[in-house]
Amino acid sequence: MKIGILREEKMPYDKRVAFTPDQCLYIMDNFQNVEVVVQPSDWRSYKNEEYIAKGIKMAEDLSDCDILMGIKEVPKKNLIAGKKYLFFSHTIKKQPRNKELLQTILQKNVQLIDYECLTDADFFRVIGFGHYAGIVGAYNGILGYGKKYKLFDLKPAHLCFDKKELKEELKKANLTNIKIIVTGNGRVANGAVELLGVLDIRRITPYEFTHYSFREPTYVQIDSPNYNEEIDGSAWNMDSFYKHPEKFRSTFGKYSKDCDLLIHGSFWDPRAPILFTKEEMRSPDFRISVIADISCDINGACPATMRSTTIEDKFYGYNPVTESYGEPFSNDTITIMAVDNLPCELPRNASEDFGKELIDKVLPAILIKDEHGMIERASITKNGQLMPRFNYLSDYADVSSS
Repeated sequence: MKIGILREEKMPYDKRVAFTPDQCLYIMDNFQNVEVVVQPSDWRSYKNEEYIAKGIKMAEDLSDCDILMGIKEVPKKNLIAGKKYLFFSHTIKKQPRNKELLQTILQKNVQLIDYECLTDADFFRVIGFGHYAGIVGAYNGILGYGKKYKLFDLKPAHLCFDKKELKEELKKANLTNIKIIVTGNGRVANGAVELLGVLDIRRITPYEFTHYSFREPTYVQIDSPNYNEEIDGSAWNMDSFYKHPEKFRSTFGKYSKDCDLLIHGSFWDPRAPILFTKEEMRSPDFRISVIADISCDINGACPATMRSTTIEDKFYGYNPVTESYGEPFSNDTITIMAVDNLPCELPRNASEDFGKELIDKVLPAILIKDEHGMIERASITKNGQLMPRFNYLSDYADVSSS
């Protein structure tokens, strides 16, 4: 079996990679009769020389590989017919920009295994970059707060070599007694909490957040039950919220009057209530001045997130009075950070952790035995057809409709 590690060619170039040089060696040492070949890249965070130094074979042509692994979408023209690919395809929500990509995958008889669809026997996702999105998103939020109030100036995350340097840089932050909210309880939120731990920011309860003042920076981590309620007044039911979020309304207003920095990392269903309205953002009681929207749902849970931002230009200002863009750090605007590819700011660490999860949880199912059907469940296409779980994509993948 030969595994080919793809060069990322979607623009702008992604610096992440499926496996680090050490991980490539580990795979060949621990999986029988497996060879790993890496496509050269001038922009990958792990340099070609690092792979060569470990004795990993480099090759431009990967057509003799059985499995091809990348991170972001593979350009249509680069797809090799009849191969098995693993990457984030961003097709399962019928994203318009990737309609032709899925059509080409079917035409070329490619088996597409989407990382986002890899789940265990209980249908929980087993792999992703969410943790690093949380780390970088929280860092950017603090960076933005420092800039807005001219308290401190941190090096941008993408200019830090790795997580160690980023955490050392963060220690320069001299925060006042601000109150921070982290939404969510998954990988993203836990990454944000890890980052806040570097500054030993005191964690408080939702009740303490809304009822007490502190002489030090504090944060609260809240999730759906804390800021949503049934419209009909019935008791909270998580199962009901997941199945019928449209029957709920937001109670986030009880937090927004006490919050200075919002780090939003929770999943949002378009049927669910938004955190707050644009009208509420105009209220004198609305205190949030910096929003790090890690989830980055455009016109979603945070109505001020009207567009995504970039790694090089992370912030814009939202003027709640005019409902328009303004200067990022002006007194008249709320500072918005909405970078949609945050893990790319720490590509070496993100790649290392991602590769470890792939080795531990995914490769055995690919290379040895798919005991629990993980690979079958994550395969969007196979043998030139959509797999049964993804038949709802039929109209999206129909060439005649494009």
